[in-house]
Amino acid sequence: MSRFKNNLMFAALAAALGILSLVTAAFGQATSAPKLSKQFDIAGTKAWTDTGINVAVGERVVITSDGQLRYQQQFVGPEGAARGWRDLLKSLPVNSAGTGALIGRIGDDPAVPFVVGTQKEIVANRSGRLFLGVNLAANETGEGNYKAQVQIFIAATNGVSAATTPVAKIEISPEVLKQIPRRIGDQQGNPGDMVNFMIVGSREALSATFQAAGWNQADRTKKDAVLNAIVSSLSKSTYLAMPMSELYLFGRVQDFGFEHAEPVQMVAQRHHLRIWKAPTDVNGQTLWVGAATHDIGFERDQRNNGVTHKIDPQVDKEREFVSETLNATGDVAALSYVTPPDPVTEAHTATGGTFTSDGRILVIQLK
Repeated sequence: MSRFKNNLMFAALAAALGILSLVTAAFGQATSAPKLSKQFDIAGTKAWTDTGINVAVGERVVITSDGQLRYQQQFVGPEGAARGWRDLLKSLPVNSAGTGALIGRIGDDPAVPFVVGTQKEIVANRSGRLFLGVNLAANETGEGNYKAQVQIFIAATNGVSAATTPVAKIEISPEVLKQIPRRIGDQQGNPGDMVNFMIVGSREALSATFQAAGWNQADRTKKDAVLNAIVSSLSKSTYLAMPMSELYLFGRVQDFGFEHAEPVQMVAQRHHLRIWKAPTDVNGQTLWVGAATHDIGFERDQRNNGVTHKIDPQVDKEREFVSETLNATGDVAALSYVTPPDPVTEAHTATGGTFTSDGRILVIQLK
């Protein structure tokens, strides 16, 4: 009988140990030690500090920090200081964050920086070098440094990450290209900027990707601009949504307008683009068609002798800026180029400015 009881006790213990091993296996990732842990001093005198850490897609990055910086006769911590009225015209790496806050980015520019503060945990959606910095204007510095600890945990292995799932590249057929005009135009029908990119993906994915890439959706009217500027001023946030003129493609004005610029330069200089929903889908997915240009100043509008924006005549550089900023979000599944049978290589805008291109159209496929 005693031996029988011992066997029962042994079986119960074995079962308990088995359950424990299952629990440990299930939660082992959450409790596992980091594959890398380092500490850094982030000086207020440097815009960015290279941590020397290369982050892979899917890895979990945990950053904690403390310390103080002296900035304009005040001390600020990793969360930064609330932006005052005089700060509204300053361009910071992260305009939505406090002045002097600890920030980070994965990869070289134009990677979109993010707020770290006293603690930040993210899962990397792109591979690249980890940089830490201070959220100050380019011509400003702070005295002192933050102490930051960075821990890197291996990527999840209990499933296939969407970031690493192979995606078949979508081909834009000649039949689809025939339905896409080469140029957009104004209300009078004057041809303007060239169509230089396409996006395949849902409306929600498009909006989310541009927002993650640091693009701001432009106001549609001057009335909207005035109201939003007032609200931004009252909330002490920078206004980055200057209205964009309405241009036409497929017989209608743009569905989206996005711009990417510094607050103080928004009036004269900005990266900007317009997007229209195409009348045809591609492989059952929504196709969007866009025209992107870079405003670099002002010039005479040859239609009415007024003043209008002058664009960088090398429009391919703006096409690549769109590619780089969106790809940096990790939300792009594939990038490719297509050359139409009648490419635009040199032309005039609707206002009379000239531009040149290699004629290729960028195709951005969203995840």
